[in-house]
Amino acid sequence: MRVPRWRAVLAALAAAAASLAAAPAAQAAGPVPHYVMTAFTNSSESNMYVYDSANATNFSLVRANAYTPPSGLIRDPSVIRHTDGYYYLVHTTNWTGDTIGFARSADYVTWTFLRNVRVGLNGSTGSTWAPEWFTDSDGSVHVIFSASTAGTGGQFRPYRITAANADLSAWTSPVALGIPANYIDSFVVKVGGTYHNFLKNETTKYIEHATASSLNGPWTFRGTGNWAGWGAGLEGPALVRLPDGRWRLYFDQYGQQRYYYADSSDLNSFGAKVELPGLSGTARHFTVLREDSGDGTAVPAGNRSLRSVNFTDRYLRHRDNLAYVEPVSTTTGRQDATFTVVAGLANSACVSFRSLNFPDRYLRHYNFRVRLDANPGDATFARDATFCGRAGFAGGLSFESYSHPGRYLRHYNYEARVDLYTAGSAFAGDASFTVTAPLA
Repeated sequence: MRVPRWRAVLAALAAAAASLAAAPAAQAAGPVPHYVMTAFTNSSESNMYVYDSANATNFSLVRANAYTPPSGLIRDPSVIRHTDGYYYLVHTTNWTGDTIGFARSADYVTWTFLRNVRVGLNGSTGSTWAPEWFTDSDGSVHVIFSASTAGTGGQFRPYRITAANADLSAWTSPVALGIPANYIDSFVVKVGGTYHNFLKNETTKYIEHATASSLNGPWTFRGTGNWAGWGAGLEGPALVRLPDGRWRLYFDQYGQQRYYYADSSDLNSFGAKVELPGLSGTARHFTVLREDSGDGTAVPAGNRSLRSVNFTDRYLRHRDNLAYVEPVSTTTGRQDATFTVVAGLANSACVSFRSLNFPDRYLRHYNFRVRLDANPGDATFARDATFCGRAGFAGGLSFESYSHPGRYLRHYNYEARVDLYTAGSAFAGDASFTVTAPLA
């Protein structure tokens, strides 16, 4: 019986796949960081903007007016990625009052109001400002905020509440952090057994630095006055750790409408302040969340096809501008299942998949469904069309979304998606691909 030509072609291609180990590869993937910023702006205290950066310095706007709470303000928005995979926001709700606001998002672009939490410090006559997330080394989740029982002109102190359940819907009563009166904007990180607290002295308007061996103190002030040489009139300190181990501290010179950062290797001594490009005069009191994608596994570059590990007769292909994992037998099918693996549009340490037969189009996710879309040249598309390689969960390679770490390219009912990692062999197989020689 004569073997059909297309079967012979596939057999030859499968044999050729063994030689891919020596093929040229894209730059090793990582882990590759990206940085999500949530900020209010000089133009609005009730609309939150979301920004993204590949290097913690140059931020591009993801979405203006990304979230407006049902009532009140959204000053001082702070963001974390929780263990359930969602992004959670906490923010100042008003100049006076005893509540802080919470919202949630699956993608840090579209947000849903959750609740306002009453923290019980003198009701409507007090002020509750600048809540910041802090996750301790034991996994406990806290919100640290500054409160005055006498309103905006009172003496502020830092307090904390602690999540009483896994979905962050119940909270303990406030506990004083043990910092003297008239300090606001407390931002805490823990390194080893030491808690580092960067906060604004509301009397002198300097950002100061205190340490403790317990979250409840006692705190020892290590840097006071103009200890770092940044001058006065500063507020809103927020820290992020860089991939090389250094720390970056952001802060707002609010009177001049300027935003700065300064770097440190040990949190005790910092370099000179550097103005943050593109955001001075726009962004106000923000936090920056670093997330990493990939694990350093290189991805072969050039024209390639991706064969499903758990359904070895199926390949990733586009059809009607949507992506599927399907058997391919026709010339058109083989072309649809062939992509040019190029340096990532948003980060060259990762990769993007450009269509062979529609070279102006790339695989990207939209609402977590993988599509084939034309590249409009904007930053959002670039991020959503960038994937970072890692060792496959079930052999081969897996591809982590650059814009949404923790989500992986996978098939579900043979439709291609980017979904949150879940333990088990089903997800592992669905999210693993063998990079083969091109089918076309």
